[in-house]
Amino acid sequence: MRMRATVAAVSGALVLSALALPAAQADEGRSWTHDFSLQAPQKAQERMAARSLTSDTDLKITKAVVNGGKPIAVGTKSKKKVTVAVTATDDSGIAGAGAALWIGSDIESEDSFGFSQNEDNATCKAASATTSTCTLTVTVDPAWLINSDAASWHLAVAVAAKDGQLVEKTKFAKVKLQRFSKLTANAGPEPVKKGKTLTITGKLTRANWETGTYKGYTKQPVKLQFRKKGSSTYTTVKTVKSNSTGVLKTTVKASVDGYWRYSFAGTSTTPAVTAAGDFVDVK
Repeated sequence: MRMRATVAAVSGALVLSALALPAAQADEGRSWTHDFSLQAPQKAQERMAARSLTSDTDLKITKAVVNGGKPIAVGTKSKKKVTVAVTATDDSGIAGAGAALWIGSDIESEDSFGFSQNEDNATCKAASATTSTCTLTVTVDPAWLINSDAASWHLAVAVAAKDGQLVEKTKFAKVKLQRFSKLTANAGPEPVKKGKTLTITGKLTRANWETGTYKGYTKQPVKLQFRKKGSSTYTTVKTVKSNSTGVLKTTVKASVDGYWRYSFAGTSTTPAVTAAGDFVDVK
């Protein structure tokens, strides 16, 4: 198991207490430290520093959208920048927001792990004098992930109002983190005589975060599809299961010119993927 260092994210001029949590050490040897920094007008800073978190507030977080509402698919090398848009309302207006993506039983427990917002302030756009949507970025680094992290993650959000009020929600929403997938297709021989056997091979793989490589996704149903030359529509011909190394192989009778491809519908841990069509000339 690769060791992970401590990650921290701090931004802005004023560090607030909301979601400023101690480092948590997981069994895998990884830890995280995160401070959420919400920028507020100078006049509100004293009130913000003195105010305790309370449920008696008119500041409300009304909506949060992670990655445009889609699951987050992460590969083996490149860091994934995830956009979080937080909408909140308060009679004084919204000063700023902070967010983190995390996994575990509780955000303060030893089994928790996550990623905080990048080291920059959220950009808040006012829809009215009381309501704003604040957009920020959280970067997910695959070097820190283990394969069991392909699951539902929590979104933690903190929002500050211009009058000094502060609200935090450690489990405001959920988002799926998935292991990025790849799929290939190759049809042959090319060209092929009409009525002869055509063999279509391919391979379904997905990110293995623990080795930093792509490994075969085994025993998965994958559709073999065909598009006739001159058509824009693919039709499913049959369903093939990947073998113990993710390899796909099947045969059909060649009839007309066209494109062959494999298409995988995806699972809860792995996104859908479709191979590029491979053209076969039928003589």
